Amino acid sequence: MNGQKLPTGFGRLWSAQTISSLGDGVLHAALPLIALTLTRDPMALAVVTAAGTLPWLLFGVLGGALVDRWDRRRTMCVVDAARALLLAIPAATAALDVLSIGLLAVVAFLLGLGGLLFDTAATAYLPDLLGRDPALLERGNSRLRGTQTAASGFAGPPAGSALLALGRAVPLLADAVSFALSALLVRSLPAVPRAVPKAGESLLRQARAGASYVFRDRLLLGLALRPAVGNVAFLAVETVLALFAHDRLGISTFGFGLLLTAEATGGLLGAGIASFLGRRLGTGRALTCTAAVEGLAILGLAAAPNPYVAGFALAVCGAGMGATMVLGPSLRQAIVPAQLMGRVASTSRMLAMCAAPFGAFLGGWLATTYDIRTPLCAAAGLLLTMTAITATMTSNRRVEAALQGAASTSGPGPLEPEEPARQGAPEPQQPTKIPER
Repeated sequence: MNGQKLPTGFGRLWSAQTISSLGDGVLHAALPLIALTLTRDPMALAVVTAAGTLPWLLFGVLGGALVDRWDRRRTMCVVDAARALLLAIPAATAALDVLSIGLLAVVAFLLGLGGLLFDTAATAYLPDLLGRDPALLERGNSRLRGTQTAASGFAGPPAGSALLALGRAVPLLADAVSFALSALLVRSLPAVPRAVPKAGESLLRQARAGASYVFRDRLLLGLALRPAVGNVAFLAVETVLALFAHDRLGISTFGFGLLLTAEATGGLLGAGIASFLGRRLGTGRALTCTAAVEGLAILGLAAAPNPYVAGFALAVCGAGMGATMVLGPSLRQAIVPAQLMGRVASTSRMLAMCAAPFGAFLGGWLATTYDIRTPLCAAAGLLLTMTAITATMTSNRRVEAALQGAASTSGPGPLEPEEPARQGAPEPQQPTKIPER
């Protein structure tokens, strides 16, 4: 299977997500700068930042349930078209010089809601497009992750800052164009078979079924715990990283940008070698190794005597994160029944998003109570402890059992599974597929 080519439709999905990621990178840099032209109140700026993540906290699991009910390709197309139209509103108000912080916060919230639906639908659509083949999923996710990092992490932010110099409306319009182009590409994607939803069941009940599927399956729970605990650790580091770089390492503002670039470069490398690591070590062992590498790299960052060692440590950490973000989702997409994919993916993402604020608070509190290196040491300890706890939950044996169980069920069925099978494998079901209209 390793030599099998990715289907033509994947190229269009890849292009759509690359264009959209570039627009996201533009807006990621431009939005806080636009807000800064309207107010200097830190709380008002925080509201705009928080508004974008709030939909995941409020509607994460419900959004996954909706995606499992809806046509996934059409959902992606409609959401991107809606986001393009939405951005025209702040662009027009910025051009007319009547833009306000309140409007920016509302737009950030609605864009976050659209991101929730689009990302969940794309995650659920990909395994159907690639036939749920584990090798193809790793290759596909590696390419998606790599270009997303390059577009949103390298190209997008500098472009956003440059476009802002032309006027506050310009980066908003650029992101709108990226969403419109993405919608057109998504509209051309091939139809894929999809599961028949269970009739007569409430949305809340379906959302609970998806969440319980994650918590009752040790493999899926282990896959969900890694990014959740990881976000606590990484946000604790991110909260104090600029201060650590300035006070302990003597890094200038420009040097801090290079430090972050080193981490992103490592992320590209990790995404590129993820499939190799999965084949060489087995997916379960590879996930354990990348998690351990992240923890050791953060420990190295805490002990870094100069900026060069710090940059190398962040690059190594980024490589571990990049590989994890390919291997984990690929495995989840290969073993979760199609009719539950949206809810399982959104539940895992919601856990990670909810964990992030705790990490930020933890980092600030530890730095205030002790010293600037303490949050980094605590984050490293947290990552290594998580690695030890989840190692047996995502072992090669458990992964292979889940993949064999998934292979025995060739397609999605119409009913919700009451219990996940042991070691992550879904319950046998009668495959019932209907073509998309």
